[in-house]
Amino acid sequence: MAGTHFRRQVPIGPYVADFACLAARLVIELDGGHHSRADVGRRDQQRQKWLEAEGYRVIRFWNGEVRDNLEGVLDTIYNALYGALDAEAVPFVHERRKRPGELPHPGGYAADPPPAGEGEKGS
Repeated sequence: MAGTHFRRQVPIGPYVADFACLAARLVIELDGGHHSRADVGRRDQQRQKWLEAEGYRVIRFWNGEVRDNLEGVLDTIYNALYGALDAEAVPFVHERRKRPGELPHPGGYAADPPPAGEGEKGS
């Protein structure tokens, strides 16, 4: 998928996502048969609610879907990334999002230029 970078087994908060594109805030989960058990399904729902509250979108696929319909799975991922199957793929720029109520970094960032006159030799 043009302009994306998916990582495998990505720690996000208290969870580990199967795959994630952090710049697009998209998590992909691949589920085996044990995910149809009620207790595992409840944990999956709890995990998904937490991820969505943190601003991630979560897509789930059964392992069999990936094996038997890879093209359809990739189409679904593309659609989630770009909004439509015929949309132009544009690269994502990773932008750290502030959480609600988070204050800006008080001292600037390492890449910020120094204030005017700072670091200049006086005459």
